Amino acid sequence: MSQPVPSPIPVLIDNAPPRRTQITGALAILACAACCTLPLLIAAGLLTGAGAAFLEQTLLAVAAGLAALALGMWWLHRRRSTKRASASCRCASTTCGC
Repeated sequence: MSQPVPSPIPVLIDNAPPRRTQITGALAILACAACCTLPLLIAAGLLTGAGAAFLEQTLLAVAAGLAALALGMWWLHRRRSTKRASASCRCASTTCGC
């Protein structure tokens, strides 16, 4: 009689972004939202046109940098978790799907 084939060890890959990526992404959204409030600050007289132009360019650069940083950290996290999951697979058969 043949023996039942043992089930393969499930490979768990963490697809959720880590906390540092979520915080960096939230800061990028906050910088973008602050950039959108500049016309209101000009209309209220709290900011001049020249100050708004400088602040707009700065906030756009900060938002783009933070977004790129968040995406890079998430990519690095997924790469490491995939490598860790594939290294933990110890099945002898090549058909286990590890």
